[in-house]
Amino acid sequence: MTRRRPWALLPFVILLGAAVLAHATRPQGEQFDLVLVGGRVLDPETALDANRNVGIRGGRIAALTTEPLAARETLDVSGLVVAPGFIDLHAHGQDSESYLYYAHDGVTTALELEIGTYPVAPWYAERDGRALINYGVSAGHVGARRALIAHDASLPGVAVIARDTSRSWTHGALPDADLPRLDSLVERGLADGALGVGLGIAYTPGATREEILRVFRVAARHAVPCFVHLRQGGRDPVTGGGVAALQEVIADAAATGAPLHVVHVTSMGQRDTPLLLQLIRGARARGLDVTTEAYPYTAGSTALQSAVFDPGWQQRMGIAYHDILYPPTGERLTRASFARLRRQGATVVIFQIPDSTVRQTLADSLVMVASDGISPHGHPRLAGTHARVLGRYARDSGALSLPDAVRKMTLLPAQRLERVVPAMRAKGRIQVGSDADLTVFDPARVIDRATYERPAQFSDGIVDVLVNGVLVVRNGASVAVYPGSAIRRGP
Repeated sequence: MTRRRPWALLPFVILLGAAVLAHATRPQGEQFDLVLVGGRVLDPETALDANRNVGIRGGRIAALTTEPLAARETLDVSGLVVAPGFIDLHAHGQDSESYLYYAHDGVTTALELEIGTYPVAPWYAERDGRALINYGVSAGHVGARRALIAHDASLPGVAVIARDTSRSWTHGALPDADLPRLDSLVERGLADGALGVGLGIAYTPGATREEILRVFRVAARHAVPCFVHLRQGGRDPVTGGGVAALQEVIADAAATGAPLHVVHVTSMGQRDTPLLLQLIRGARARGLDVTTEAYPYTAGSTALQSAVFDPGWQQRMGIAYHDILYPPTGERLTRASFARLRRQGATVVIFQIPDSTVRQTLADSLVMVASDGISPHGHPRLAGTHARVLGRYARDSGALSLPDAVRKMTLLPAQRLERVVPAMRAKGRIQVGSDADLTVFDPARVIDRATYERPAQFSDGIVDVLVNGVLVVRNGASVAVYPGSAIRRGP
């Protein structure tokens, strides 16, 4: 047996050392599809707020590091914020034009959850492979009610209240014998993948409290949230206004166990919004699953022909004709123009929320940000909600911090849905394994440009937006791609 001399191994050791050194100095890991280099990364779940390189592969975040990463393509995002893509739970605009404006406001997932739709399956099929951003919908109580009473389910989503000037199905009461049929229609929507149940109670005054309670029971059976526009808003000394309406659905949630999400709390409560938030906070403290949202505007928007403007609206809303704006002409309404437009049908802007209420509500830790956007040509909230919060309320006035603003647009909406759709645990975060839905913005420049006079304007300072790892906005310019995917429940 011969003993190998140590010096005989020297060439092997040198080669091995060179290989190790080469591996140590080579950019970390395998090649990525895309790397965002040097941005300020905000992850609201882990409280990460630091400069990192983000490696993306196969539509997911595959690396988050200070080390250099090799990639087929690299974007230098130094000086910019890299945030999870914004998730809008209240997005009525569900067409290609609206998706474009959402994307330029940093939104990567737009969900129609307040009014929802009926039927659900065709709604998803229509967008399959044709969407710029991610999309999803709830099973709409309003649409199901219309299908049952008017025998017509041809108006999807918010069109059911925006285009229909009839009143039989909104104001008519359902016979007790038909209530189980309504339950079945809603359940069919849930079976087709709907993310919850949407209830626009203010738009269906014919719906009794028993009818609404039954719908909550359907949601509870399937463990999905009810996304609710309260029965009535504003300050009404007789009925209690938004307070009484909120108490109704909190009681329904308590009685059934259904999760509850209250939409646009400021337009429901107006000056009484702090009291509504107290009710929500108290319900949560006692174990109820209740959440809420707001948009950063002093005006709302809805259909003039809807039940919201039934006689007595001035008292309920605390406004008059001149507080209503008709966007196509820019005119403030009078008694005559109100009557004419209500007959023909029109979407209007309603100035009814104090700015102090908006500011205080956005700063509340419970409140998510959601746009309630209907059209880029009506209210500016579709095009400008998220940039407005980041610029006007976080940066300029300090009503909330930048990380908190991002949390309200990303993590909180994702958490609202992740029990229903486990895939939402991969959204609203920047972590290895998360979906590469990302919004890159300039914190010094981000601001909304959409106004009540000119609502169809892209936000400023939204630099890059990725949906499932694909750039849909690059250096502020649109990219003609369709990487959006459906957010829906499984069987």
